[in-house]
Amino acid sequence: MTTPFAPIPELYVSPESAQKLRLAAAGLKSHDLSPRQICDLELLMNGGFFPLRGFMGEADYNGVVDGMRLADGTLWPMPITLDVSQDFADRITLGEDIALRDQEGVILATMTVTDRWTPDKSREATGVFGADDVAHPGVNYLHNKAGKVYLGGPVTGLQPPMHYDFRGRRETPNELRAFFRKMGWQRIVAFQTRNPLHRAHQELTFRAAREAQANLLIHPVVGMTKPGDVDHFTRVRCYEAVLGKYPAATTHLSLLNLAMRMGGPREALWHAIIRKNHGLTHFIVGRDHAGPGKNSQGKDFYGPYDAQDLVRKHAEEIGIGVVPFRQMVYVQERAQYFPEDEVPEGSTVLNISGTELRRRLREGLEIPEWFSFPEVVAQLRKTSPERSKQGFTVFFTGFSGSGKSTIANALMVKLMEMGGRPVTLLDGDVVRKHLSSELGFSKEHRDINIKRIGYVASEITKNGGIAICAPIAPYAATRREVREMIEQYGAFVEVHVATSIEECERRDRKGLYKLAREGKIKEFTGISDPYDVPEHPELRVETENVDVDSCAHQVLLKLEGMGLVKA
Repeated sequence: MTTPFAPIPELYVSPESAQKLRLAAAGLKSHDLSPRQICDLELLMNGGFFPLRGFMGEADYNGVVDGMRLADGTLWPMPITLDVSQDFADRITLGEDIALRDQEGVILATMTVTDRWTPDKSREATGVFGADDVAHPGVNYLHNKAGKVYLGGPVTGLQPPMHYDFRGRRETPNELRAFFRKMGWQRIVAFQTRNPLHRAHQELTFRAAREAQANLLIHPVVGMTKPGDVDHFTRVRCYEAVLGKYPAATTHLSLLNLAMRMGGPREALWHAIIRKNHGLTHFIVGRDHAGPGKNSQGKDFYGPYDAQDLVRKHAEEIGIGVVPFRQMVYVQERAQYFPEDEVPEGSTVLNISGTELRRRLREGLEIPEWFSFPEVVAQLRKTSPERSKQGFTVFFTGFSGSGKSTIANALMVKLMEMGGRPVTLLDGDVVRKHLSSELGFSKEHRDINIKRIGYVASEITKNGGIAICAPIAPYAATRREVREMIEQYGAFVEVHVATSIEECERRDRKGLYKLAREGKIKEFTGISDPYDVPEHPELRVETENVDVDSCAHQVLLKLEGMGLVKA
């Protein structure tokens, strides 16, 4: 197998044409791309998603959802769609050109809209991810973040998205192909990762390169990964710290701006096609490749080696060699790593899970050198200090009148008394006055208000402070989105103030329930609008016949138990 050095088709026009089109596109209707859509557009334009020429039309979408094939029969396992709001879709005429802008308003491309349809997202979830279960981040995105309508059509690229970080590491498919040609590499195996590299990963990649008799490309995803993953800035510093552990001139590090869907087997097949487009000849598929974790019943979404089986089945059609690997474990007596199915009988096997690693970082415990490189641990400790030194958010939720604000105020005083970190209270009424005064109380506006609170709390958490939030926050999907926003930077502690609606109505100092019962307040939580009771909050507090100080103390004890504060 030889490296396909010929350039892969891109969707960009010449700089001269781009300038003319940019001027013309200024008068077009514009769609502001989401972070995921920016990742998709970049890989469409630079050939990473070849043979796609734009966002999928309905026929290609149906073929991919139902059978992993485009309408012309080409293998492609993942829908690449432009989801938009109903309002925007209603203003578009088929055949019309639209401008695709980044989040700063820069026009990156134009698209001729050839298709517009309202997808059955439950069908898509089941077909692509294997289950219509919002515990899966890809399914949650479909139901709770993506627009209701899909637009499809060919894209004309004007310029790539601007990246200010690690620019020397960000190579397009054609740039990587040119690098391989320059280096004289004929066989190259890609290692896909969204985690820091530890010693087990290094051993796995050594073995994979040796088995394939190939050079190695470490090709981590730096676009969107699973919520809660280590941020890509820290990860890239970790990769660079261990690059020197590989033999000189045998290994290269390049970054892939991909928005992962955590789609398990289909995702692994998608990753293999993307790597083929980047000029790779072999691809490592590990245990539970791109797995999202547990479903809502507590079981794994996919089998540990389902991804390997699917990629192996289609490897010849893709034109890429598969290097499957079992999980690597450390054998104490041999002082080396082995695949888990090759461990000598009677040996002592050592391993540290991701959960255990996070615990050791959180509690400042030793991380043994057999597990990770000191250089990697040093980088991780920079961004993951002991938990008692990290920022965090306490997020109270409950009915109006449940006691959220009162308990939140008491907790704030207790935390300020302890000292050590700044404490900010984001009360629902106060935020309404200062941040969301223009918003009403429709579902859409309440969601916007909660997301604003979440954004401010995430900034406080990121900068080492304590945010205490006390909105009603009736919708589970919105609370989950806020959790994901904050858990990038620190702990999110959801506290359900579980006061009954009858007790809240009895307290009703503002007379709101009376007005809601009379129909004078529309969409009032608990009366004319639903409240999604938290299923698994970190703490549930009962306030009836319990004084405020005791309730706040319960929260404080929970924070101590989680290691967030020290007594």
